[in-house]
Amino acid sequence: MARQKSEDPVVPEGRRKSAPTARARGGKGVPVDQEAGQLGLPLATAAPQEGADGGALAQPSPRPWPKASVLTGPAPPATMEVVIGHLDEALAHVARNKGAPGSDGLRIEEVQARWPSLRRQLTRSLREGSYRPGPARRKMIPKPGGGERGLSIPNVVDRVVQQALRAALQPLFEPGFSEHSHGFRPNRSCHTAIAEARGYVGEGFEGVVDLDLSKFFDRVNHQRLLARVGRQVESRALMKLLACVLRSETVLPDGLVVQTEEGVPQGGSLSPLLSNIVLDELDIELERRGHRFVRYADDVAIFVRSERTGERVMRSISRFIEGRMRLKVNAEKSAVRRPDEGNLLGFRLIPGSDGSVEVDLSDRTLKRAHARIRELTPRNWGGRIEWCLDRLNRYFTGWFGFFGVCTEVARQRLKELDSRARRRVRAIQLRQWKRKRTIVRKLNRMKYSKKVGHHMYRGRRGWWDLSGTGVVSHRLNTAWMRERGLEPLLDRHIDRVLDRVAPVQSGPMAQLCLWDGLRS
Repeated sequence: MARQKSEDPVVPEGRRKSAPTARARGGKGVPVDQEAGQLGLPLATAAPQEGADGGALAQPSPRPWPKASVLTGPAPPATMEVVIGHLDEALAHVARNKGAPGSDGLRIEEVQARWPSLRRQLTRSLREGSYRPGPARRKMIPKPGGGERGLSIPNVVDRVVQQALRAALQPLFEPGFSEHSHGFRPNRSCHTAIAEARGYVGEGFEGVVDLDLSKFFDRVNHQRLLARVGRQVESRALMKLLACVLRSETVLPDGLVVQTEEGVPQGGSLSPLLSNIVLDELDIELERRGHRFVRYADDVAIFVRSERTGERVMRSISRFIEGRMRLKVNAEKSAVRRPDEGNLLGFRLIPGSDGSVEVDLSDRTLKRAHARIRELTPRNWGGRIEWCLDRLNRYFTGWFGFFGVCTEVARQRLKELDSRARRRVRAIQLRQWKRKRTIVRKLNRMKYSKKVGHHMYRGRRGWWDLSGTGVVSHRLNTAWMRERGLEPLLDRHIDRVLDRVAPVQSGPMAQLCLWDGLRS
């Protein structure tokens, strides 16, 4: 790796001290064990020491989210014996996550049955330094925005080793990560990232520099990653093990076996921690410049006061990412947007005139939800309607578990999703009843009206057209579907709001009035 000259280096303040820079002779590459000192200082750029809005650095405001690190006292050194001591715990973790077998075809149940003998062999090979991970199986999965993403599925035994290695490394690196990093960390999630971003928008930073790293997991430089890990890990055996994991072979879908020269394979237990180690260098640089930012894995959002400032910041940070970190910024997807126009982890932030900030669903989230509802309610559904509603309800439960943090401004979009789901279910039910006289008899049995037959027999109307008529929607309504197991998204959101304000109410009648007001 060629050395990069940095003029007027600036020592980062706050989180850590830089390691002394080791001198290397000109014309020769810098070894991994010496490169750690070289990476200690960020590259000095033309950006001045000022805040994102062009003014002086502001004092950080108190954060409403908890700290990610839960460690007390100094972290134990990472050694091979520490990794071996975590093997049993790592197997239990892999078993809880389940997962498909790797290229060797061994399932988790088979590994658990043979674990005593496998553990002895694994312990011996790790201590002797002869352990070599097997080739991972490459699985191509479709991306929501189009295209495919390569997912590497290691063998079950290799997943256990990776999880044990992560358990040994995480206590060393977790306390030093930035408080603005929320991806794959304890006590952090997308919700804490949205809470921090909401605070920045409320402070008046209504411009968002949305940076998209192109194929980040496939472009990580192994030598730079090992150098950053080597600053905290002194065990050569552990560094050799990490290098073997990074450079393990991969079996492509067509059966071709290739060697991994760069990148962190997605699908293993170790890749989230390694990605945070790599991008921690970006966090240090953003903090040094005084930017307000939020990072979740490889999604970076920098908050500025104006579009002009955002364009300048995007150009400067893109030069740092591509020149210093040797990564690639996707210029087509990166842009400066308003917080209510973009897609921050599936949400958009709407600033109010009174300083409040509402959290709404983004357009892309709504589009994907509609597409998933269509997949779960096919027109040719041949099973019982209760089974279809059960599938839809399970999707609503998981979906709302993530997107339920949206505020009341998203109520109309939740109504839209509920309405579309109910109409598709009604169309399926009408199709299963087949004949129109059967439909008239079934609907009149629920509530008799002479208008039912008039609406059913008027013209040549298909199932989808009939599912939108009043006589059908008033009978196959929300209560009818709730009896069969479907809880609407709007009701889930109202229940969550009531849980927040219920202690203030004076009695059940006041809560009922509030519930009626929220539905209107």
